[in-house]
Amino acid sequence: MATRQKLMRAVRVFEFGGPEVLKLQLNVAVPIPKDNQVLIKVHACGVNPVETYIRSGTYSRKPLLPYTPGSDVAGVIEAVGDNASAFKKGDRVFTSSTISGGYAEYALAADHTVYKLPEKLDFKQGAAIGIPYFTAYRALIHSARVKAGESVLVHGASGGVGLAACQIARAYGLKVLGTAGTEEGQKVVLQNGAHEVFNHREVNYIDKIKTYVGEKGIDVIIEMLANVNLSKDLSLLSQGGRVIVVGNRGTIEINPRDIMIKESSIIGVTLFAITKEEFQQYAAALQAGMEIGWLKPVIGSQYPLEKVAQAHENIIHGSGATGKMILLL
Repeated sequence: MATRQKLMRAVRVFEFGGPEVLKLQLNVAVPIPKDNQVLIKVHACGVNPVETYIRSGTYSRKPLLPYTPGSDVAGVIEAVGDNASAFKKGDRVFTSSTISGGYAEYALAADHTVYKLPEKLDFKQGAAIGIPYFTAYRALIHSARVKAGESVLVHGASGGVGLAACQIARAYGLKVLGTAGTEEGQKVVLQNGAHEVFNHREVNYIDKIKTYVGEKGIDVIIEMLANVNLSKDLSLLSQGGRVIVVGNRGTIEINPRDIMIKESSIIGVTLFAITKEEFQQYAAALQAGMEIGWLKPVIGSQYPLEKVAQAHENIIHGSGATGKMILLL
């Protein structure tokens, strides 16, 4: 006798476009885990800027339509495939990637992209780890190769990736500077590892940073909006300094001489380049951060699944992020 397929609510995208193409459907089939896959009952899902670029069709990677967005879910294991021996039904977990999409009541994920969520973190915090912390860790440790005692400027520090970068940099012994565009944002940046914070809405904030760091300049800049800031970043760098480009929304003109004089470098970061082994390595470092207590995601605005279009609108056109945006299920 055939068993009736379980149905769930999930956001589906049938065509690329603006936030209005995000359609909440009530009768999507719940996926069934095979082999090394697990099925997660989703309690919360992180919203990341990259998901808006993918949805708009302007990103270099285009999923096959229709699809469900979302990679960073937190929840409870509902079912496991035959070879997913690391997890059992009822385990609290978070993900760095999903197969079926995270903006849904259930999400399918490969077991190597799923991690145990410690009891001290709630599901909202679990949904804020994936892209932000893995990106920040890759930017600082892998791409910038930071050393304890170096200085780092997190340019746009009050959002998900920015706060993750502040926490990681402080834990690894760096001198941490951050920028934010609101008073609330600046306060949160200081509470999460920054030694000093600057308001990037002030006309002369770059001069203030230069005065603060003195002649030497800044060793590493984690850049969230390169199309606006890259030229300024190059003027702030120390000899041999590095700008790590994490976020960008357009083009910018720079003077290559700025790079030549200081023998500095501009390095791009994308999670799509990370190998399975690197994910495991980063996860081990981040799990330690959770246990010790320096990894503590800050939750920003929260939306029910019904308001997903509003969430996508606000993450790009909002007045400055403070903490991580999440969807609640």
